Amino acid sequence: MTAPGTDTNPLRVAIVGAGPSGFYAAGHLLAPKGRPDLVVEVDMFDRLPTPWGLVRGGVAPDHPNIKAVSRVFEKTAARPGFRFFGNVELGRDLSHDDLVSRYHAVIYAVGAETDKRLGIPGEDLAGSVAATEFVAWYNGHPDYRSHDFDLGCKRAIVVGNGNVAMDVARMLALTPAELERTDVADHALEVLRGNAIEEIVVLGRRGPAQAAFTNPELLELGEMVDADVLVDPRDVVIDEHSTRSIEHDGDLTARRNVEILAGYSERRPTGKRRRIILRFLVSPVAIVGDGRVEAVELAHNEIGWDKDGVLRAVRTERRETLAAGIVFRSIGYRGVALPGVPFDERRATIPNLEGRVIDPQTQTPMRGEYTVGWIKRGPSGVIGTNKKDAHETIDNLLADLDRGALLDPAQPTLEAVDALLAERRPDHVTHAGWQAIDRAERAAGEPHGRPRVKLCSFEELLAAAYDPAAS
Repeated sequence: MTAPGTDTNPLRVAIVGAGPSGFYAAGHLLAPKGRPDLVVEVDMFDRLPTPWGLVRGGVAPDHPNIKAVSRVFEKTAARPGFRFFGNVELGRDLSHDDLVSRYHAVIYAVGAETDKRLGIPGEDLAGSVAATEFVAWYNGHPDYRSHDFDLGCKRAIVVGNGNVAMDVARMLALTPAELERTDVADHALEVLRGNAIEEIVVLGRRGPAQAAFTNPELLELGEMVDADVLVDPRDVVIDEHSTRSIEHDGDLTARRNVEILAGYSERRPTGKRRRIILRFLVSPVAIVGDGRVEAVELAHNEIGWDKDGVLRAVRTERRETLAAGIVFRSIGYRGVALPGVPFDERRATIPNLEGRVIDPQTQTPMRGEYTVGWIKRGPSGVIGTNKKDAHETIDNLLADLDRGALLDPAQPTLEAVDALLAERRPDHVTHAGWQAIDRAERAAGEPHGRPRVKLCSFEELLAAAYDPAAS
C-alpha cells in the first residue's frame, strides 16, 4: 500500500480535544506549508457537545474580542477533510485501542481541566472554591450548571496572581448592566445580580515583579465602572532581588506591571460600591471557620533566591488573619490522565519530546502518538501561545510521516469510525449539530442585545443539535 497522504490513502489523524490547541493543530495539518498535494483527514473528538474549549468555557464573558479567535477555528472546521464529533469521550465511548487501530496518528489536546490545590487546613470548607469551577459555572459549562456559589458575604478573597484571578475579581465587581450585555450564563447572571460582596482582596505570594497577569488584564482592572482598585504603597516597594531580576532579564511585562501597580498605589477610594485590593507577599496558611469559611490566616513573605537561582517567596514568622465569607483558589490549572495514555503525575502532563508522546518504560517516542497545548507543556501562556506549540508538534508528525514512523492502522477509513460511533455513541454531535446549537444560542441572545444565550446542560445542547427546525 502507498504511504498515507494520497487520494487513495489519506493521512488519517484523530485529535482528542476541541480547544484552541486542537484547532491550531488541525489547521496546520489541513493546510501544511509547502505540501499542497498532501491529503489529510482530521477527526476531532470532544467530551462536550460544543467545540472551542476554554475560548467558550474559560474566557471571561466581558472579553468578546478574545473569543473572536473562534472565527479562525470555524474556518478550519469548514475545510475539506475535517469532521467534529462532540459528546464523545475517550475512556467512555472510545478506547485508546479504538483510535490507534483506525488512525495513522493520534493527537491529545485535552488541556488541563482541574485546579491545583493549596494543601492547607480548611481548604475543603464550604465557601472555599476552585476558581476553575467558578469560571466554568459563569461560562455555562454543563458540568457546573448545578453548582452553588454564595455571594452574600461582604468580603471575598482570591488567592493567585494570574489572569484567571483577575477575571474572578472583575466578574465579582462588574455591575449588572455590564454583565447583561455579555454571554454570561443566565443562571450565573441571576446570582451575580444579587452579589453582596463589597471588597475583593487578591493575594499574591510573591511580589509585584513576579505577578503572572498580563498588562492589559491589570490595566482594565483600574477602569471598573463601580469598583475602586487599591494597592498599599508599601506593597509596591520592589526588593533589591526583584529589581536586579527585572533589569537583568529585561522582562517588559513585569516592568510594566510594576509601573501600573505603582500608579494604583497613589489612588484613593472614590466612593464606588466595591473595591478591589491587590496585595503581595502574603500566602494563606489556613482557611478557618465553623463548617464554612469565616477567615483566612496569612503568612507574610519575603523574596529570596533558591538554590537553583530562582526568586521564591520565603515565609516569615509574621501572621495576620483576614475575615472573609468566600475564598477562590486560583493558583493554576492541572491536567488529568487519559485512559491508556502515559501521564506524568508530578507535572500533570503527557510526557513528550517536542510533542511526541514518550513511553515511560523505554523513554522513547511512541509511534504515531502526539500531544499539544496545556496537556503537553502545562497551563501557561495565552490562547495564541498554542499556535506555535501546535505547529511544533505537527511539523514533527509530518517528519515522522516522511520517514515511515506513523501507525499502521487496521481500519483507516471514515466508515470504520462512523460505524463505531453509531454503535457506541449514537447521540454524538457533528459540526452541523454544533452549528445548530450556535444558531439557537445567537437567536436567543439577539432580542436582548447579547452575543448569545448559552445552553448550559447536555439535554439542552443535544436537543438543539438534533432540532429538525434548525437544519
